[in-house]
Amino acid sequence: MLQVIFVIAIAAEAMTAALAAGRRKMDWFGVCVLAAVTALGGGTMRDTLLGHYPLSWVKDPTLLLICCAFALLTIALARFMEQLRWPFLLLDALGLVVFTIIGCNVALEMGQSPVIVIVSGMITGIVGGIMRDVLCNDIPLVFSSQLYATVSIVTGALYYFGLQLNMVHDVVTIATIIIGFTLRVLAIRFNWGMPKFIYHKDLR
Repeated sequence: MLQVIFVIAIAAEAMTAALAAGRRKMDWFGVCVLAAVTALGGGTMRDTLLGHYPLSWVKDPTLLLICCAFALLTIALARFMEQLRWPFLLLDALGLVVFTIIGCNVALEMGQSPVIVIVSGMITGIVGGIMRDVLCNDIPLVFSSQLYATVSIVTGALYYFGLQLNMVHDVVTIATIIIGFTLRVLAIRFNWGMPKFIYHKDLR
């Protein structure tokens, strides 16, 4: 189940990245690169930091082809994308939760500590979007918008401690997905966010 949702999430992330590339008037190569960086960047960063090799897209190059295929599909269907805003937001929310769980699983398999397991999940969930925004010369949304990283942290913590309580793995997975997804959707709907730090005075 996780693997199927993982592929769907990669496709959705690639398509949202392609739209961001289009807003920046990138060529088709740039569209594909941005799509791959966004969809696979979190997992790549996680594996690099943890020394977990081969990287997911090196082990399975099909992931790169999926990113490029859906990025190019987005170019063809761009005129219809505005009507698909909410489906994309829902897929992105689902992808965040699933990426987080997969990241936690990688760290668990390596025998990492609880903090590293949760951080591994968060990196997998949010770093791709940060890379996308940096490459587009934007302030990453995760630093300035609704609850996103927080949802990933909560998801990772629920998943880890659920397993530590010796609950059935599938039950923990499904419950974590439902809770994390619901929290992210509520954050979108009601514009929940972390408190912001605003400072205007010049110390010079």
